[in-house]
Amino acid sequence: MVELMIGIAIVGITLALGMPGYSSWIMNSKLRAAAESIQSGLQVARSEAVRLNAPVKFTLGTGSSWVVGCVTTSTTCPATIQSRATGEGSSAAVTVNAVDGTPITFDNFGRMIAPVPAAGSATQINVDIDPAVMAASKTRDLRITIGVSGNIKMCDPNLTATVPPDSRAC
Repeated sequence: MVELMIGIAIVGITLALGMPGYSSWIMNSKLRAAAESIQSGLQVARSEAVRLNAPVKFTLGTGSSWVVGCVTTSTTCPATIQSRATGEGSSAAVTVNAVDGTPITFDNFGRMIAPVPAAGSATQINVDIDPAVMAASKTRDLRITIGVSGNIKMCDPNLTATVPPDSRAC
């Protein structure tokens, strides 16, 4: 009985020490899930614009929700092609900020036609965790950039340029 109590105490202490790191890991996983979902939605919008030979828009909703749909609806081009709610694999604590605003529209060649970023720059969507939920020093911010040509990339804005270059850096 004493051995069992010692074993339970060791497990309890281990769990107590590991919980802060585990909760941080869970929140960062939810942040990454939201960012990957947004990146996937943008890729769907771009590929559907090419497939349907019509302008398709990606619109961010509240939280990390989004909708992909045609700019001009018809029988072959619906208003909603695909959508995602905030609660699907993410958290309400994840905040999403489109720097140039949405909707982001792709033409039939897969190029971004709206919003038009300044020359030499890309449209950005920043994904973060609400600082009231988790300290900014513990989060892994992510940024999704969309170039004028339609290229979509997810990167970490907190990584600095290194030699050789780190592909995760913005």
